Amino acid sequence: MQPRVTAKIAFLPGDGIGPEVLNEARAVMKTISKIGRIRFEIVEADIGGAALEKGNTPLPERTREICLNANAVLLGAVGDPRYQSISSELRPERGLLDLRQLLGNYANLRPIFVFDSLVGASPIRARIVRNVDIIFVRELVGGIYFGEPRTLHRDKAVNTEIYSTDEIRRVARTAFTLARDRRKKVTSVDKANVLETSQLWRTTTEEVAKDFPEVTLEHVYVDNFAMQLLLRPSEFDVVLTTNMFGDILSDEASVLSGSLGMLPSAAIGGPIALYEPVHGSAPGIAGKGQANPIGAIASVAMMLEHSLNLGRLASLISRGISKVLEKGYRTLDLKNYDSNSTKQLRFMSTREMGELICNAIESPDAI
Repeated sequence: MQPRVTAKIAFLPGDGIGPEVLNEARAVMKTISKIGRIRFEIVEADIGGAALEKGNTPLPERTREICLNANAVLLGAVGDPRYQSISSELRPERGLLDLRQLLGNYANLRPIFVFDSLVGASPIRARIVRNVDIIFVRELVGGIYFGEPRTLHRDKAVNTEIYSTDEIRRVARTAFTLARDRRKKVTSVDKANVLETSQLWRTTTEEVAKDFPEVTLEHVYVDNFAMQLLLRPSEFDVVLTTNMFGDILSDEASVLSGSLGMLPSAAIGGPIALYEPVHGSAPGIAGKGQANPIGAIASVAMMLEHSLNLGRLASLISRGISKVLEKGYRTLDLKNYDSNSTKQLRFMSTREMGELICNAIESPDAI
């Protein structure tokens, strides 16, 4: 029998609904550890508003040390409206930006997929969202979010977008490598008709494409892509874009799946990867048991696949999620749009949905 593997996971619940959804992610990890030869050593730490409550920084030194000594980082959500009027360098969101830089994670992977059982849950027509399977590759540590100078005065503000060829090249290689194992198509999104940074983005991406002759590269202006994403999403495979464009477009794409709460993400590139659901802290529903834990649970699956090379166990989680949805179980974020009339839909709390998925992983025929 193979020895049991131990993986040390930095666990950052964060703000708002973060602790609730990560609690269900922890339950799934416990279930997986029963099935596979894996033991999770979970070490909790503070980030964002939760850290500011105890100190004067959204990313404390203790959190930094725990993350740097982990095999992977799992985060719930960051954002607290109580701190929105303070300096941008101290806001909760800065903790996440600084953590990505600390870990050296320059590429953000955001898969957008539509479960067959949720085709009717999207506000977009079923014929458009059926068979959608996109992965956004967003440059994560450059661009306008980090460029200097940046200033804010009463009557004038400045932000600066800066990209180097090295920054573009490494994230482009990530996108092409993914595409090579998928449907062999990269769509690079820029604004090269206006922005010099986009012109450099385009020429550098074309240089990288020469190393991947089996992958087709197309360029699309960001404004046109925002429209095409909702008109013909099934035609896109790997979407490569800048930090800000990727932030906006991947949130737009979440509409296709029915809810932001469904989607996981991974920040990769450095020695330690960061995994988190795409949704924010949603303070309006925090503590009410209404949050959708699937994005956090699916983030565990991404962690198993990308950081721990346990693709089989990741597949068990994905199948468990799919099984629960096929049976008509939902959280309230999917209530407004689901027009599926072939089954009785049952709306569950955060905890109940997590329990159902754990049960489906252990005994798929029991739910």
